[in-house]
Amino acid sequence: MTENTDLRYTAEHEWVLIEGSVATIGITAYAAAQLGDIVYLDLPEAGTAIAGGSVVGEIESTKSVGELFAPVDGTVVETNAAVVDSPELVNSDPLGEGWLIKVEFTELPTLLSADEYGALTGAGA
Repeated sequence: MTENTDLRYTAEHEWVLIEGSVATIGITAYAAAQLGDIVYLDLPEAGTAIAGGSVVGEIESTKSVGELFAPVDGTVVETNAAVVDSPELVNSDPLGEGWLIKVEFTELPTLLSADEYGALTGAGA
């Protein structure tokens, strides 16, 4: 699966779309494919302060339970209620309707480019 070259990535398989001071965050198509059918998401609520690198949620699939990590420091401004109600959106559209949270960030860390993420996963970008 190819990833979007406009996005930035983390080694923990999250994608980040920067729009002004807000980062939209989701899991990559590669991660969604590795997890299999996603059946449950536990995401932070709007107003929650998060720290980059910390666990901010949980993702459960038919294969495993995994942790979601914050790629940025900031405050959650929106949680995607659609994926909480229909977790399968993360599988069907991980880079679109399957986004997880939006965070007003305080500082943007160094993130991976699409090519760097592709090299990390061996999946290509």
